[in-house]
Amino acid sequence: MIVFNSVTKKFGSAAALEDVSLEIKQGEFVFIVGPSGAGKSTLLRILTREILPTSGKVMVGHEDITKIKSASVPNFRRKIGVVFQDFKLLDDRTVFENVALTLEVQGKTDSEISKMVEHTLKLVEIWDKRNLFPRQLSGGEAQRTAIARAIVGKPDIVLADEPTGDLDPKTAWGVIQLLNEINSWGTTIVMATHNQEIVNTLKRRVIKLKAGKKSADTKEGKYD
Repeated sequence: MIVFNSVTKKFGSAAALEDVSLEIKQGEFVFIVGPSGAGKSTLLRILTREILPTSGKVMVGHEDITKIKSASVPNFRRKIGVVFQDFKLLDDRTVFENVALTLEVQGKTDSEISKMVEHTLKLVEIWDKRNLFPRQLSGGEAQRTAIARAIVGKPDIVLADEPTGDLDPKTAWGVIQLLNEINSWGTTIVMATHNQEIVNTLKRRVIKLKAGKKSADTKEGKYD
């Protein structure tokens, strides 16, 4: 599903990632951990083709994403849903409209959009908030909206970059339980996090980065 083969990413002379090799299989739930500056966000940005590695090869499915032409990047990104710590919702659109935007970009019909958004908002339990704007939502509701936007197009992979960072512990666990359920459908989840309690409780695979290098890869790991 995802393969990094000797991937290095430099910004100027500084290496954000250095000779990183890893493989994530379809349907896995993987935590990417490490201190600030370890390279977690850089790894995720490479996976979305926001940035390209300086050297090395990155495979997603059967595609070498370092060789995808710029015109084909939007089509590639349909395979990936992304959840951010700061939600990145559009303030001038309602919950329904924020989630619908993903499908509009994909060229879905109004009927398809209506059905798919309703189904997804009910799934993440915020259908009753569909006509509210982001400023009217709690942190947990905003994150559930962001998750709905990420999964409404039925991506193969969901990338989550510190999705619980700004949430209280109870709300954070609700978000994790939702991601866990999405993973149970066969969706691959790759989550960068500093949350030791969540990592240690779930006992999923843990890939640890340190100073841009992979320092550990444990099947049922903990956040040391």
